Order: sequence, then C-alpha cells, then structure tokens
Amino acid sequence: MGRRRSSPLNELFAWVRRQSTKVQTFLAVTCALSALVALNFLVHDRNHFFVASEIVHFVGILVLIYKLTTKKTCSGLSLKTQELTAIFLAARLICSYSMEGDIHTVLDFVTLVSTLWVVYMIRFKLNSTYIAELDNMPLYYVAVPSAILAALVHPYHHHAMYARVLWAFALYMESVSVLPQLRMLQNTKMIEPFTAHYVFALGIARFLGCANWIIQVYDSAGRYLLLVGAGYIWIPMALLAEVVQTFILADFCYYYIKSAVHGQLISSLPLHV
Repeated sequence: MGRRRSSPLNELFAWVRRQSTKVQTFLAVTCALSALVALNFLVHDRNHFFVASEIVHFVGILVLIYKLTTKKTCSGLSLKTQELTAIFLAARLICSYSMEGDIHTVLDFVTLVSTLWVVYMIRFKLNSTYIAELDNMPLYYVAVPSAILAALVHPYHHHAMYARVLWAFALYMESVSVLPQLRMLQNTKMIEPFTAHYVFALGIARFLGCANWIIQVYDSAGRYLLLVGAGYIWIPMALLAEVVQTFILADFCYYYIKSAVHGQLISSLPLHV
C-alpha cells in the first residue's frame, strides 16, 4: 500500500490535482497534442486509425457481453445508449456495404450483432436488473437533431442521396450516443467496473477516430477541410462531431485513469462530468 501511494505516477497525479483549472487544462491539451504527434509519426496509413477505433469499440462490447453472461446483471448499463449504438451501426453498415465492402464493413457487422445481443439481454433476459427510471434521457433528444443535421449537411459524392444522409446520420448519432450512458452513471451515483471499462473503451475509440481527422487536416495544412469544394462544410462538421464526442468522454477517461493509478476502479463521477 505504501509503495503504491508513493509511486511516481501517484505523486504526479497528486501534483496535478493541486494545480489550478487553467494549468490542468493546459496539461491535458499538451498530453493530447503529444499523443497526436506520436501517432502522426508512428502510423503512416491513416486508415489504420479507423480500424483501430472500430476494434476498440468491439472490445468494449465484448466486455459488456462478459458482464452479462457471467454476472447475470445489467445494472449500470444504459439500454438507450445500446439502442442508439445499434441504430448508427446499422445505418453505417448499410452505407459501408454499398460503398466500400471492406474490413470496416466486417467490423461494423460483428459490432452490430454484438450490440443487438446486448440490447436483447437487457430488454428481455435481464430486465429485472435494469433500472429504467434512471435511464431517463429521451431518445429523440439525440436522434431527431442528428437526422435534421444529416439532411442539411452530408458528404458530397456520386452515391445515392439516401446513402449520403445515412452516412452523416451515423456520424452525428455516434458522436452523442454515449450521453444516455453518462447520464445514467450520474443518476446511479456509482459506476460498476465493467461499465467503466466499456465507457473507457469508447473514449479511446473516439480519440483514435478524432486523431485521424486532425492529422489529415494538419498534413494538408488545412486544405483537407476544403477537399470537397469551397463553401461546403461536410468535412468541418465531421471533424466537429468527432471532437465533440472526444470531449464528452474526456473527463470520464481522465478519472478512470486516475483511479486506476491509485489501484482502484472509478466508482463515481464528479458532478461536472
């Protein structure tokens, strides 16, 4: 116990906690930028970012499957986040199958099937352990704005209009699909370990996806933002959606890492997360 408390990592976190909010923000931004620089040098094929992001997301779902099959409880899990996840994965799978038909299609398919299994278990098999009143964020709060935004701002390519809108809808929906889960964690006032692992996996997945967009913009000296023509805002909006989800999960990931360093899993969230 003594060694754990006096370890360099614990001392570092203790020093960070003593700093002002401005200093902590500066340190967080510095760490994120350092990670982006490292990824830029280490990963040459940018497609690997998306593949890694999808794999990490799938691993997070596997964690939930392990919990549901071994613990026989869905306590702490948001059914609405899982349903939103299934919706955007289905939309993206339709587009991916018709436009690409590659490794992304395979990963989206296995992740969708796994997510639908989780939804089935929560809704039917383990319904008695699901606390619906705490999972109280209406789905239309997320789905309707995503659909409207997708109809207004979507990619420009030769594919059918429905494919463009579906692709944009999946991106926008994914960026905010975790909100019901975070809301439920705040309502329950506690975090079950497997749920924490799952949300942390989502945070890592979104950072990898966001890193791809940011590095593409950096490599092109900003020209990537105007790739589809002057005045068209699809790529800036896609980048903004990735950044939004990354920031939504950033606080959780910070407290997850900090609690892990202290030798215990995160058990509650500060009110501002």
